[in-house]
This record gives sequence, structure tokens and C-alpha cells, in this order.
Amino acid sequence: MKYLLFLLVVLSSCSKYLDKKPDNLLTEDQIWQTRANAEAYLYNIYSYVYNTDGGDYASMGASDETSVSIPTTTVRQMVSGNWNVASGYFNNWSNYYAAIKKSYVFEQNIDKVPTNQLSDDLKIQYKGENLFLRGYYYWMILRQYGPFVKLTGQLGQDEDFSQYPRAPFDTCASYISSLMDQAALNLPAVWSSSSNNGRPTKGACLAVKAKVAQLAASPLWNGNTYFANFKNADGTALAPASYSEDKWKVAAAAAKAVIDGGNYKLFTNLDNGGTTFDPYLSVRDLFLTNWNDEIIFANVGWSRWGYTKCVSPGPGGYNLYDVTQNLVDAFYMNNGRTIDDPSSNYVETGFAPSASTNSWGHRKSDWNMYANREPRFYAYIQYNARPVLPAPTVDDKNFYSSDENVDGQGRTEFYYNGKSGQRSAGSNNITGYLALKRVSPNDNIRNDVSSFHGPYILMRYAEILLDYAEALNEYDPGNGDIVTYLNMVRTRAGLPGIETVYPSAVGNKDQMRKYILQEREVELCFEADRYYTLTRRLLLGNQENKAIYSMNVNANDNGLGFSFTGFYTRTLFQQRFWDNKMYLFPINQGDIERDRALVQNPGW
Repeated sequence: MKYLLFLLVVLSSCSKYLDKKPDNLLTEDQIWQTRANAEAYLYNIYSYVYNTDGGDYASMGASDETSVSIPTTTVRQMVSGNWNVASGYFNNWSNYYAAIKKSYVFEQNIDKVPTNQLSDDLKIQYKGENLFLRGYYYWMILRQYGPFVKLTGQLGQDEDFSQYPRAPFDTCASYISSLMDQAALNLPAVWSSSSNNGRPTKGACLAVKAKVAQLAASPLWNGNTYFANFKNADGTALAPASYSEDKWKVAAAAAKAVIDGGNYKLFTNLDNGGTTFDPYLSVRDLFLTNWNDEIIFANVGWSRWGYTKCVSPGPGGYNLYDVTQNLVDAFYMNNGRTIDDPSSNYVETGFAPSASTNSWGHRKSDWNMYANREPRFYAYIQYNARPVLPAPTVDDKNFYSSDENVDGQGRTEFYYNGKSGQRSAGSNNITGYLALKRVSPNDNIRNDVSSFHGPYILMRYAEILLDYAEALNEYDPGNGDIVTYLNMVRTRAGLPGIETVYPSAVGNKDQMRKYILQEREVELCFEADRYYTLTRRLLLGNQENKAIYSMNVNANDNGLGFSFTGFYTRTLFQQRFWDNKMYLFPINQGDIERDRALVQNPGW
């Protein structure tokens, strides 16, 4: 049985006929008479799982870690405050409800498929997958829009939508958890065949429950006074009125359940044929394998080529998804300390007098800001003068160099006169940085070659470990598990334990929270976590997260190239707009008008 890669080939056709009137192609009964048609319908429901080239608001552009180089793009409009209920930006409310409605159709009809076409065991399995997808889409709605309308069955064409108000947040959270419990009953702990990569497991169900519990415990939904008047027309409160520390206990227990399941572990290069542990290859190749034991849930059919093209420098790439100085500053030094720590040995200016002892570290004459940083920095960030990663041959590398820099190294030129600079033709880099996470060294973006098609990871074990540490710290800051599980992520990244670098943080809730959130910012960059961490913690509107910094990409280098120091000046690239209503997306005005019982999110 082929899986979701098959979806990319057949869905473009099968989804069309599934949405047409029966007399255009098949009757409803005919759809459920063959295994092929029934599976195509299920794959159509799968098709609503996050399928991207990386260019969604959460992973690229809406938080302080990235920006998009084209000012007219939707996410740039959002952070400028230029949107309203009619804008339709990232209107996932309608998309996810379309998938949810189809999940009910599937549920009500799958048993009609003759057993000589589809065995009872497969029907049970598919019901479990279908329930997971329904709960997953409800979770997607909950974190983007807040409380949702809880459907309990298929809606008729003449349905009176005014009878469907939004359910309170806690009711929504409980409902998602119950769907995951039901789904887990019919799903395996692990799949025995790689052909099932991308399908949910019991662990994926537990992970969604953990994420929902984390959202419920966080300040956005745990006694947030901004939502005091967030009510349905009949007066039903949609947000919890008071804070409950017990919700952090629930969140910690939910994350620990994933850990105790024993089916996941942090990936290292030793799992990929390495004989000696290498932190750089461990954090880089996590995203460059067909599958590994850190992945909890992923989409195997995403556009890796599109993503690589967008994060690659010109002239081969688009320079589209640009990394901010804010994120660059968040990466630790190789001694595990923050750059503002006087003991970190961080140097802001000047050129490095010698190269790193590691082959993947900084080079001689790299700017000191980029010297002696942690392995994740070099695995995830493309900075000025760093050799282009997706350029395998000397000729390919020279393609990225100006005439005066041709030396077979292909160093990225983000300064004004450089090949990726502001004076170059096409889409130009606006911050002085690009993302390297998910980019394979075997690609050749000059020739539009992205031969590797590994999955787009949606949930992974490192995130659950950080979830557990964060939740524990909120109600039991002296718990030894906080250091233990935080250090698991740091150790894989080649950093010393938090207790050896910052012993005063151990048992101190506020200090430890700072380091846990910084660890999330670094470890989970470009994975949508930063945006949702800042929103659920009511931090996205803080000044330090609205002021976006870059290098001085507009300074004329006067032909000095890589020796030009004016480029390396912190520059306020953007002062983003903020209104507290933006912690939730607005429901599209058309959906509000269709369902008169549907109240709009506060402030919109």
C-alpha cells in the first residue's frame, strides 16, 4: 500500500471528484465500494495536514526570528498591522473545517466497503487515523483562533448554522484530548514499515494532548484578563476567568506520558552511520534523514525544493526567508553561555584571527560575532562570508562569487555590492542572514536540484522534552527533572549542562524560565514554535520582540567586499506593529456572516 507520497500524485484528481456532485463522476455509494476510492478519500483528509515550502506565518515572518524579503507578502502585511476580518490571511479556519467535515463522511461510510476489498483490521486502523486527523485539525484551530465550534457529525446542505456557537476553551481542550484517546486505541506504538512514515501513532496522540495541555496552562488561556468579556451571545464565557497552577501539572504529566512511552529518542549522527558523536552533524542531519526516532509526526509530501530555493542566496536562490539579528544573538557560545555573559568570550567586532578547530565552525577572517558559537548556529544560520551550502562543486560555488572573490569557496555576499546584496537584481536579502535548517549539502540550488525529499517535521521529541521542563518549572522549580531533560537537548547540541554554566538558575523559576525559553528559541527555530511560544506566553507584543534588527545591508562597501566592516553594524530593520487582539487570528468575516451564533475574537 502506498502512502502519502502517493497522495501528491493522485489527490489532485481524486479530491476533485470527491468534491463534485455525485452525478458528475461517482455516486456516493460507488465511492465506498472499493479500497482504492476509500483510501483516496482518507488521503484527501490527510492533505490538509500542514503542507508547505516553509512559507507560513508561524515558521517564517510572524515572530522575531525571521522576516520575508518581499514587503507585499501577507506576513509582512500582518506584522505591519495591515489586516482585518476581511483580509483572509492564512484562513485556516475554513480549510480545517472542510477536513473535519470530510472526517465525518469517512467515519460514517468506511464500514460500507466490502471486506473483500478492505479488511476489518484496516478499517479499524483507518478509523483511528481519521480520528487523529480530526483532533489534530481541531488543535490547529484552537492555537490559531482559540475556541472552536464543536461539530458532532456531518452537516446537511440546508443546515441552520446559527445553532452552532463556539465552545469554551476548556471544553475544546478536553474534546481534543478525548479524540486523541479514542484514536490511540486503534493506532500502533510504532509502524513496522517505512511505507507508513507520516501516519500517526499512539505517541503522536499523546504529543497532541501534551501540546493542548501546554496551551491551556500558558498565560494566554490561563486567567488572561484580556479575555474577560470574551463570551458567546448567550453569555457563556469562552476563556477561563482565573489562573490555575494545576494546569501546569497536567501539562507536565502529559509531556511525561510521551517520554515514558519509550518510543522516541534524540537523534544523533551515530544513528546515521557515524562512529564518533558529532553535535553539528547531529543537529543538522536530524532534518536530512528519511525518518528517525526523534520524529513524532511529520508530513512526507512537502515542497523541499521550494523551501531550499527560498532560503538560498542569490543568484541561484530567492533570498526570501531572512533570519533576524534577534535570533542570531540567541544562539549560545560554544562554552554554553549567552553572548551577553561577560564570561562567554563573545567578541562583537573585528575579524577572527584564526579558524575554528572544528571543520564546521567559523573560518579565519569571519566576523568575530560569528566565531566560537555553538554547533546549532553553524547548522542553522547562513551568514555573510560563510560558504554556500547547496553548491557541491567548485564551479557551483564560484557561481555565487563576484569576480574579485572567485576562489572555489562560494562565500555568501550579503553586503551591498555582493551577489546577494541590495544592488543585485531580483529578490535581495534584507537582514544579512538566511536559514540553513533543512538544507541538504547534496542539493544544488543553482541548477534547481533538491534530490533529497525527507519529511517536514511537525512534532519531535526534543520539543516534548522542553515542554516537560517548562511545565515543571512553573509549579515545581526545584524538581531535578528540569535540569535532566533540559540538559538532554543541550548535550545533543554539544553544550555543557545548564547547572554547570548557570548554577544560580537551578531552583529559580524566573531564571530557569529564561533559559528554557531561549533553548526553545534556538533548538526549535524555523519550526513555528517561536511564534506560538511568544503568543501563548503573551510575549509577542513586548518591545524586544517587536524591534527587529539586521546587519547594515544598505551600506555601500566601496568595493572592499568581505573586508568591509560597515556591513557588520546592528541596524533597526523594522519596528513591528502590535495590538493585543493579534494574539488570536480573526475569523474571516464570511464565516461570521454564515454562522450568526459565531462571535468574533476580541478586538477584531
